[in-house]
Amino acid sequence: MDSRSSDTIAGPRSEDVLPDTATAAVKIVIVGGFGVGKTTMVRSVSEIRPLTTEETMTQAGVGVDDNSGVESKTATTVAMDFGRISISEELVLYLFGTPGQERFWFLWNGLFEGALGAVVLVDTRRLEVSFDVIGRLEERGVPFIVAINTFPDAPRHRLEALRVALDLPEEVPIVDCDARQRASSRDTLMTLMRYLHSLATRRV
Repeated sequence: MDSRSSDTIAGPRSEDVLPDTATAAVKIVIVGGFGVGKTTMVRSVSEIRPLTTEETMTQAGVGVDDNSGVESKTATTVAMDFGRISISEELVLYLFGTPGQERFWFLWNGLFEGALGAVVLVDTRRLEVSFDVIGRLEERGVPFIVAINTFPDAPRHRLEALRVALDLPEEVPIVDCDARQRASSRDTLMTLMRYLHSLATRRV
């Protein structure tokens, strides 16, 4: 028997191959507190099969992780999520979702390297988990927008009221988003790209 028949190496799926027309790639980070929908957004918007590092939550996290408000969550990202979306024939976004639990935040430093900007996902049921996230982005000088993720039982607030609550500068965009929906997630990423373009234009 020819041993080579059992050693065939499968190449990438056709839908995972980077389009020949792509001439520019941008790294974007999706950040937020625990359970705000980062993995959901990467999964919903990615045009390739996303890479996720979700693990089942165990008793080891009791007393360490704060899961108040999301007690029914059974899995958590322990390293990163990764996906890709083509914004146009030439421009591709590489998406990196960060872990939300504070004990994994040391991984953020590497994920932020080379990132052009970030989307901060916010859950209005737990606004307080977003304060440190936004603070870390501001400290690192990473441009970002804020996306209010839609949860069925989440209270609704005017965006300007949320801007005040989150102490956001007037120029930082804040939008509604449903991370489960590809179109909504793509619109959010487009808002970030327009914001980054406006910042670049100001510097010229």
